[in-house]
Amino acid sequence: MKMKALTDLARTVRSKNAGSFFITIEIIFDNFDIYKKVKSSGAISPLSIAQIYGVFENQILDFCFYDPGMGIKANIKRKSASGGPGESDVYGCQQYAPLFSIMIPWDE
Repeated sequence: MKMKALTDLARTVRSKNAGSFFITIEIIFDNFDIYKKVKSSGAISPLSIAQIYGVFENQILDFCFYDPGMGIKANIKRKSASGGPGESDVYGCQQYAPLFSIMIPWDE
């Protein structure tokens, strides 16, 4: 089966601060058919995100597919509080890069 990189399919892949203890990741599409195909592939799930970020699955919270906005959203529990000792990204805006490794099964 052919695979496509998430970055070739999604319009936006981003992360941001979600309070002191969480980071939100968002994947947004601009084509509903592509969004539906990615959603039904099962390639993006709490488990796959946990594996990518090297955390336990129970640290992926509020995972959801949002059909009206053609988006996928999840909150990841931070290893340390925003702005706390050892924390390197207070705003959480640089945590999206691991999502670039997601490959989606794709038959054309």
